[in-house]
Parts: sequence; C-alpha cells; structure tokens
Amino acid sequence: MESGIEVIVNNVTKHISLTPSELDFYTSLFEIRKLKKKEFLFRSGSVCKHEYFVSKGCLRTFTVDKDSVEHTAMFAIEDWFTGDIYSFLTGLPSKNNIMAIEESEVLLLSKKNWEKLLEQVPKFEKLYRIKFQNSFIALEQRMMLSLSDSAEERYLHFIEKYPMFEQRIPQKYIASYLGITPEFLSVIRRKIAGK
Repeated sequence: MESGIEVIVNNVTKHISLTPSELDFYTSLFEIRKLKKKEFLFRSGSVCKHEYFVSKGCLRTFTVDKDSVEHTAMFAIEDWFTGDIYSFLTGLPSKNNIMAIEESEVLLLSKKNWEKLLEQVPKFEKLYRIKFQNSFIALEQRMMLSLSDSAEERYLHFIEKYPMFEQRIPQKYIASYLGITPEFLSVIRRKIAGK
C-alpha cells in the first residue's frame, strides 16, 4: 500500500513534471495527521491555516444552521484535496466543519509553506490553477443541478458521478448533501430499486 506522500506525489505528477529536488522540497513541506472516525480536522469559527490532502479515508465538509441542521457541502476521499479556500486565502474565520467519516490520514500544507512552494517552484502555480478551475466547475455544476433537477435526478447524478460513495458514506450524510431528509432519500432509493 502506498504511503500518503506517494499518493500526493502521484496526484501532483499527473499535472506537472517535477525534478527530484523539487519533489523532495514539496514533500518536505507536509505534516501528517491521523484522524479517528468522527474526529474533527477543522471546526467552524477557526481560520483555515492549512490545505488538506486525504491520503487515506473519507472526510465531510459541512455547516450547521441556526436550527442545528447540518448541511453537507462536500466529501473528500483518498487522492482528493479539501479545506476551506475562502478562509485559507482571506484569513477570515470559516463557517465550515471538516470531520472524518472513516479513520483517515491527511497531509497538511500550511499557508506559509504553500506560499514558499509557489515562490520557489513556480510550476505549482499551474497545478493550483487547474485545481481552482476544477473546483469552480464542480461548484457551478452542483449549483445548476440543485436549481433545476428534482431530488431523484440529483441522487441519480450523485451515484453516477461518485459510485464509490454509496457504500462508504452514511445515508444521512448523502441526504444532507442532496438537500433532502434521510427518509425522503429512502423513498427515492426504494422507487429506483422498484423500476
């Protein structure tokens, strides 16, 4: 099984070519953090001071409204980056929580090290441009689906796009991501199974 550093190196080198010394420098910038199931990586009200890369496990980003209802914004599994880019870049407190759904391992890149990386290895500007573009496209697609598609259509799109999530993520979190109740998601799943 690959180590967390090997996972992130494979991810990055799909997009940019790095010399051995650039790779050594990049990998030296990370801290490794292990999380137990349901342990928080990050809590709302804090400033996000790291970018996170999931090398093992599954994380959930969510907010809690004034009625204590949780709203899931995203999931992140192995080989995915996550965090709160707004808080990370502005230095303002986040409204998000990030919690491990499974036992997980995360690589942390501090803002200071991130800035050092962009300054010393300009190739990473390209990587972050690609990441930001992909994030923007995914966010725009999700917004359009939530405005135009029925709950059933959103669920079908979700399981088509992320088939690996169905078995790993509890139904209540999938329902929260889709903006519906777990009970309504059960109705949708029964309806689809009966077709």
